[in-house]
Amino acid sequence: MDIISKFFNQQQEIYDYFGFVEDWVVLPFDDRRGFAWKLTGSEVSFGRREDIINDTGNQYVDSIYKQRFYDKWVYVGEDYTMVMVDTQTDGNRFLAIFDNDRRITQ
Repeated sequence: MDIISKFFNQQQEIYDYFGFVEDWVVLPFDDRRGFAWKLTGSEVSFGRREDIINDTGNQYVDSIYKQRFYDKWVYVGEDYTMVMVDTQTDGNRFLAIFDNDRRITQ
């Protein structure tokens, strides 16, 4: 199998894992599995666990990207969660993938 076919097949496997169906707007993946993270209203914070829990200002915060062509913007799988995010910087928007074991729920 050539490298391009392999790439698109693996991308589809990730979509299938999350039950995600690509629509009009196509976003690239951003691997954030190495960060602690927390969903808060219409935002997702990620970074070091202590910074998020203590709200030190040293964590990153992205808006959840609510694209009108999609019915939902947070896709929870057994091990990982994918969130459509808008970094509010230079038009960067991603499908951010987080590790569920690193999620902060308090």
